[in-house]
Amino acid sequence: MKRLRVDRWTSQLLVARPGAAASTPVSALRSAAVSRAAAVRHRSTAAAPQPLQEDDYFDGTDHPRFPPLESIPPRSISLPSPLPERALQSAKLAALHARLSLSPNVPLQTLARALVDASADANPEFNNTNLAFVGRTLINYHVAEMLMVRYPRLPMEILFGAMKGYAGPVSLHQVARSWGVEHAAAPGGEVDPGLLQFSLSKKGDAITGMGYKRAELEGIKKFKWRHGISSRVVFDNEFGEVVEDDEHDVEQLRARRDTEYGNQYTRALAQQAYSTAAWAVVGAIYTHCGREAAKNFIRAHVLSRTLDLSKLFVFKRPTRELSMLCAREEFELPVARLLSETGRLSRTPVFVVGIFSGKDKLGEAAAPSLEQARNKAAMNTLKAWYLYSPGEQARVPSDMLVDDAKPWEPAHIDMGEVISW
Repeated sequence: MKRLRVDRWTSQLLVARPGAAASTPVSALRSAAVSRAAAVRHRSTAAAPQPLQEDDYFDGTDHPRFPPLESIPPRSISLPSPLPERALQSAKLAALHARLSLSPNVPLQTLARALVDASADANPEFNNTNLAFVGRTLINYHVAEMLMVRYPRLPMEILFGAMKGYAGPVSLHQVARSWGVEHAAAPGGEVDPGLLQFSLSKKGDAITGMGYKRAELEGIKKFKWRHGISSRVVFDNEFGEVVEDDEHDVEQLRARRDTEYGNQYTRALAQQAYSTAAWAVVGAIYTHCGREAAKNFIRAHVLSRTLDLSKLFVFKRPTRELSMLCAREEFELPVARLLSETGRLSRTPVFVVGIFSGKDKLGEAAAPSLEQARNKAAMNTLKAWYLYSPGEQARVPSDMLVDDAKPWEPAHIDMGEVISW
């Protein structure tokens, strides 16, 4: 049985080119390949196409032969990003593909495109903008459903912080660096396709995401107007942060570039480029391998990271909030009792205070003073309530998308957080 060549990428997000039929003679395939190579990237560059010889791309067989970097025409080197065909010769790209244990269905050309930031190549048909948008949506969805099912009592502000801890730009920057992705000093057509390419002097086009630009943005920033949790859910992005103009962010970082912050502007650009590349890799897996493969990849590389949610809590009036919680749940009012003490008259006293509701002990804490011990005990009690979890094996809604899935068992839905004024 004759093996057919794959002449195009199978994705509606990628730029597809018409492939040749199985019965097309080899001479016609060669002519089509030469014409495509002559017109490559012509729509995104102003350079006039130069004719290429047939022997430069074929070695006398049915399989194409790609020339080394030294023999690439200057017109191709001057392009903003490497040609897709060069991805098949990149050892760095093949090593990255193997380290991530990607399926053979994910071609090296798509993985190379995931490493081209919009600041390096503004043409959306050759950068990773489309793939990154799909990957960002998938990561945010799976992180949100995991947090809401596994920790149903989390306050909304803590949920926003946990979302950013798992899927924020800083976290994904670390994830992409852990993959061994290296960045090029400057983007260009001569760069190895296995290197992350982004510009150190400008930002690329922002990916369309969640959130709206507020009309009162200047008032919030200048006069510190209060914007509550409800408005953050409706207007702000997936992390509860105000959506600002990209131009304003660039100018603000540029103004601080030469101050004591040093290379903060360059660091911000690198962080954005690495996080965008991580989104694009997930989008590429979803495009070529489907939903389940992308979900397993997110679980292995994003949701598997350790995040201590207890350190995200900040209580202003813990004893008052605990009293309101007990009143809402119809518990007996909490009472603080001294359990033990040592060294009351010494330089380092220790007091252990417990919080009781009737005969049930809700929590305890130790501190060098009675007041601090009572507040810490109240905080530990509130954390124990908010961090309730049915277990790591709790099913999420996306589990029902698998064929022959078990009947859905409704997840626990809490009444909501206690708001302390």
